[in-house]
Order: sequence, then structure tokens, then C-alpha cells
Amino acid sequence: MVLSLICPTKDPSPWVAAIQAVAPDIDLRIWPDDGDKADVTFTLVWAQPQGIFSQYPNLQVISSMGAGVDNLLQDASIPPQSTVVRMVDPRLVSQMGDYVLAAVLNHVRQFPQYGQSQQHHQWQPLQPRNIDEVTVGVMGIGQIGSAVAARLSQLGFQVVGWARRAKSIAAVQVFAGQQQLSDFLAASKILVCLLPLTPETENILDVDTLSQLPQGAYVINVARGDHLVEQDLLSLINNSHLSGACLDVFRQEPLPPDHPFWSHAKITVTPHIASLTDPISVAPQIVDNYRRMTTGQPLLNQVDRPRGY
Repeated sequence: MVLSLICPTKDPSPWVAAIQAVAPDIDLRIWPDDGDKADVTFTLVWAQPQGIFSQYPNLQVISSMGAGVDNLLQDASIPPQSTVVRMVDPRLVSQMGDYVLAAVLNHVRQFPQYGQSQQHHQWQPLQPRNIDEVTVGVMGIGQIGSAVAARLSQLGFQVVGWARRAKSIAAVQVFAGQQQLSDFLAASKILVCLLPLTPETENILDVDTLSQLPQGAYVINVARGDHLVEQDLLSLINNSHLSGACLDVFRQEPLPPDHPFWSHAKITVTPHIASLTDPISVAPQIVDNYRRMTTGQPLLNQVDRPRGY
């Protein structure tokens, strides 16, 4: 049994080193030089060439190198008998919480405005806002969203959440389903998108949704670029319905040099760095799933392919 790394846009060497440190006995190979494709039963993938899985007749497990699997699931060559799994990394969850907290506090304490004042050599104190008077709406209450909501609540923010189905989180009011989306949006002075990307959530952050946020609301997108209709966001910021945005993900990455987000005074751009999977942290999880595959045990973090996450 062979484990093959298929990651044409990533340097595989940190992943190889991390896995070999945990399990030196695993026959680990790197695509495209992974030998006889019939020997490969487990693949660890990122940005794989579309259609590549048809080359592996005995493929049992396809593991994403990250938490998201939307790009992976678009590949029609995934064999029906193969199980797709994703990474669940405590460090990734922590990093995402750090980023969202930083973005929320940066906005609440008005650091972008002070940055502009500094550029113009202006000493201009602004009226401070109290954390306990700000309601943050977390859109997507999965494992990461729940952790982020809890951290915001612990810091003193009022927190609401939105999920497809009813959920219970301490100190967080969770709205559920399409019928409660409007109430959730109306309560959210800061909106944080942490939804998985599925056909149902693509373009969810459009003018109809964003215009239901309160006047002066702020948008943070750390999920996927395809959630956001970019021109709708720009229009709502430019007409002052929204006060601004912090964006870490985009429809096209890298963001083109001439994109209007770069130069917009009310938009903060970061290069998809809110959370990055650490090979050393997740290597035991990869090895555990490999062992489970070889012994016929249930795999960790299986993806529901019809639901998309």
C-alpha cells in the first residue's frame, strides 16, 4: 500500500518530513513520480490536476491537506468507492480565531481610520466603542465557527450565529435555516463568514444579503472567495450602507494587481493567511487515518460528499 502526495502548488518536502517522523515505515511517494498507480491506496492532495484520480484503480482514501474540500469535490474523477477526509487541526482553529479577533478589534478600535490620519499627519481622536455594545454575527457554526463564536463571547462581545440547522452554543444565540437568516443579519453589526462553500452558499454574500445588515455594518470573509459577490460589496461600501470589510479570500487568487480592493481605503486585504495547516501538527492525523484504512476501521473527519463538507 502506497501513500502518494499530489500537491503541484505546494512544496511537498515539509509534509514528507512530518509524516516520516511519525511513521517511517509508510511507503510515501510524490506525484508524478509515484510509481505504479495501482499500488496507491491513499492520496494526500491539494490543487490536484482535475481528472487525476482516474489513474488510481485501487484508491481507497483521498485526504485534503486543508480543512476545505470544495475544490477537491469538484473533481468528477473521484472514485465512488473512495472516502474523502479533511484536516481538523487544533492549530488551524486557533489561528482562525486569532485572525478574526484581530480583524474585529482592528475595526472596533478604528485602527484603519487612525492609519489614514497618520498618513496625513492628523492628530484626531475618535469616539471609542465599547465591546459589549457590539454584536458579531458568525455565519457558519461548524467546528471552526463555534470556536470563533466562543472566543468572541469570552472577550465580551454579544455574539449571534447562523447555521443550516438548530445548534446550541453557550452565550451565543444561534439562528437556524433560511427562515431565520434575516433576523440574524439584522442583529449583526459585524458579519464574519465561516461557511463551507457549497452550491447553496456560493454567492450568499450578495446585495440582497448584505443590504439586510444594519447601517454601518462591517464584513469579514475568511471562508471562500466565491461566497462574496465582490461588486455588491463595493457598491454597499461606496454608498455607505457598509462601513468596510476585511477580506482574506478572493474569487481569483492571487488578487489581480488592478483589483479595486487593493486601493480601497475601507477594505483590508490579506493573502489567504487567516489559517494555514501545519504539516507537523496534522501528520499524526494523516498517519492515524492511513492505519485505519489498512485495518478497516472508520476514518476520522470523513466528508459528506453530497453535502459538500
